[in-house]
Amino acid sequence: MSNTLRRVLTLSRRIPREAAGPDRLVLGAMGPSGKHLAPIGTLDPAEAYAAFIEQAEALAAGDIDGFMLETFVDLEEIQLAVKAVRSVSKLPILLSKAFVEDGEALAEGLPSRVTKELDELDVDAFGANCVVGPQRMVDIVRQLADHTDKPVIAFPTPGLPQFVKGAIVYDTSPEYFAKATMQLVVEGATVIGGCCGTTPEHIRLMRQHLDKGKVKRAVRVTSTRGDVDRKPLASSEPTELSQKLGKKFVITVEMDLPRGLKVEKVIQGARALKIKGADVIDISDGARARLRMNPLSASKLIQDQVGIEVMMHFACRDRNLLAVQADLLGAHALGVRNILAITGDPANIGDYPSATSVFDVDSIGLVRILSRFNEGVDLAGYSVGVKCAFTIAIAFNPLAHDMDAEIDRLKRKIDAGAHIVYTQPIFEFEHIERTLEICQKAAIPLFVGVLPLRSSRQAEFLHNEVPGIDIPDWLRTKMANAPDEETALQMGIAEAQSLSARIKKTAQGLYLMPPFGNHAIAEQVMDAVL
Repeated sequence: MSNTLRRVLTLSRRIPREAAGPDRLVLGAMGPSGKHLAPIGTLDPAEAYAAFIEQAEALAAGDIDGFMLETFVDLEEIQLAVKAVRSVSKLPILLSKAFVEDGEALAEGLPSRVTKELDELDVDAFGANCVVGPQRMVDIVRQLADHTDKPVIAFPTPGLPQFVKGAIVYDTSPEYFAKATMQLVVEGATVIGGCCGTTPEHIRLMRQHLDKGKVKRAVRVTSTRGDVDRKPLASSEPTELSQKLGKKFVITVEMDLPRGLKVEKVIQGARALKIKGADVIDISDGARARLRMNPLSASKLIQDQVGIEVMMHFACRDRNLLAVQADLLGAHALGVRNILAITGDPANIGDYPSATSVFDVDSIGLVRILSRFNEGVDLAGYSVGVKCAFTIAIAFNPLAHDMDAEIDRLKRKIDAGAHIVYTQPIFEFEHIERTLEICQKAAIPLFVGVLPLRSSRQAEFLHNEVPGIDIPDWLRTKMANAPDEETALQMGIAEAQSLSARIKKTAQGLYLMPPFGNHAIAEQVMDAVL
């Protein structure tokens, strides 16, 4: 433990005890890590557990009467925190979860379903804090109290916050807050207080209302139901791509989006590829952090105007966890349901180096989000109304610098719910033999990337300057010895055709990446597999 952390924890124990005096309880408070646990995020659960133990040991060494685990959201992290505290102390634990303000979700009984898991933990009381004001918390407390015999906690905020001059401000009067929180007692709360935005005046008036003795708890009968009755969720229509898997060799072609709004050539190219026999068009999401049209808009235009499904690449770079889920739900509603989950290139290598990269989750977490949507729920456990029908693709680099790490990530993506593996472009069949073996064992379709070379210059650039691409010496020499660019291009197409023909015999799909999205080049390569 660092000296700074030790000093902070020492003061956090001493100051409350001196202020409280001998006749008040002092609880050692612990909150969540602030990061998402893997596989949604990148925080190793073992690392979070170790951090909770460190805090619990420091607090337990002081003069506290118990622990307050507050503002947790993720149930797995809650379990880790309780386990960590219990590993170092037998003092009472009060546990509080944050519930999102959502009347529809509350009506569907999310707190009731969560109660079963919280009730089984080795804690002395549990409940809700933060996020919602006293009125919304009434519904939460009612559901919690209906499903447990343990004391129920309620620490609401004083209403909704505002952002004023760079600060979060709450404008609810202490008098209103104090009166409103009395209904929490009526509905079953045993321990009440206030969270973000409450002041000593809020708490003082709350205490006064309690001391008047006019608040009567409602007579409750603990429910034996483990859940609120809900109708089974309907399933969405599966994608055409998902129905083709295992039945035919799939051909998908990536089309490059131009800068700006002129996408007519992309539409025309997609139409020509459909006529030729392509099954899917791939649209990237700001590859190399270049400014391009939102891939959802382009995907929707192609599907509507051409009548061919799109595999929309979806990067984690530009969206926080809220926006990731919102955009995916929007894509599903618009009929764009084939998603290639990618982490994305950092913004500092692209058109706007000063732009902020988000990366709330990586591609593994994104796969898990899509898989949860296919189950009919979001990450918070709220229903999305139907079971989504996303076809989830993932990227794999057969020539990664750290192959062990790449394979580990591939397996974690598959475990998270992926349906298809896409590879980076390869130029020798031997480069995918190990990948084929892994995918066969996992029983997951493999789409192999093929990029037709157009010149010696392009070959040298890709080989020397683009990570993860290895063009063999013999091929680069062959391209360099071409007498002119047209000959070099035909050589590149011929090699791509030969490779694609071998791929068709072993893999389930071909992922073509023609230079500059040139559909005519892709069509020539397709001749080898049609």
